Amino acid sequence: MGRYVARRLLQMIPVFFGATLLIFLMVNVMGDPIAGLCGERACDTATAAQLKRQFGLDMPLWRQYTTYMGNVFTGDFGSAFNGQPVTQLMASAFPVTIRLTVVAILFEIVIGIALGVVTGLRRGRPVDTSVLVLTLVVISVPTFVTGLLLQLLLGVQWAWIKPSVSPEAAFGELIVPGLVLASVSLAYVTRLTRTSLAENRRSDYVRTAVAKGLPRRRIVVRHLLRNSLIPVVTFIGTDIGALMGGAIVTERIFNIHGVGYQLYQGILRQNTQTVVGFVTVLVLVFLVANLLVDLLYAVLDPRIRYA
Repeated sequence: MGRYVARRLLQMIPVFFGATLLIFLMVNVMGDPIAGLCGERACDTATAAQLKRQFGLDMPLWRQYTTYMGNVFTGDFGSAFNGQPVTQLMASAFPVTIRLTVVAILFEIVIGIALGVVTGLRRGRPVDTSVLVLTLVVISVPTFVTGLLLQLLLGVQWAWIKPSVSPEAAFGELIVPGLVLASVSLAYVTRLTRTSLAENRRSDYVRTAVAKGLPRRRIVVRHLLRNSLIPVVTFIGTDIGALMGGAIVTERIFNIHGVGYQLYQGILRQNTQTVVGFVTVLVLVFLVANLLVDLLYAVLDPRIRYA
């Protein structure tokens, strides 16, 4: 196990540099960030040159990247164009988005897997058909439609929740936004659990467990569900980073000042330091989540061994 983890950590190094380089190049071709600093009027030549020197934009692109990565390893992600350090923006944004992501993941795990188990064990019955239709509808409806509809009904008309989340963003206020954020992934988890469970019900080890006279609950929990969760865990593990980075729509609807909000503001203002800094951390989240998912395989399936 230790050798496998060390090898995976070494493999993550070129992936990290490759992903950050690609992001850096893509962000720097979005447009001229200096033009956004001067407002509607174009900057004069002297002012534009001074701003480029101040933010290091007068250097070649390769040198900008090496300088940026050197600063990253010292904990310096640069400063936004308003002079505020990017690390301060991260310190205020990431805790909020992490809480929102935790709520969304809990919805996926609890509701998604529970519905998947129910439909997988009752394949072809009315409850199975109803859940399949419901999940198909959820997948088909865009997230911004779901979010605005719940905000209108629960927040405006029925006044069950606040239409806008407060700056503190407590867990209680993030239940509905978390459900909106998790809605599409929850539907996929349900369908994936159902399919995996239905396929494994026909496996030899399940028939053997039934022939031995084991209790139905033990067969389902200890044997069937445990092996069926491998593809589900893979999906949820990779979905953690996707939820954190893809919360732009949800955070805009409910006025949540998290990672998605800061990314939106950075893209809107062509603030390259903010966008690259936040996405760099999200790349690390993706890599760590994938490593944890791979290690969790051995827990779910004892047949898996790491050399």
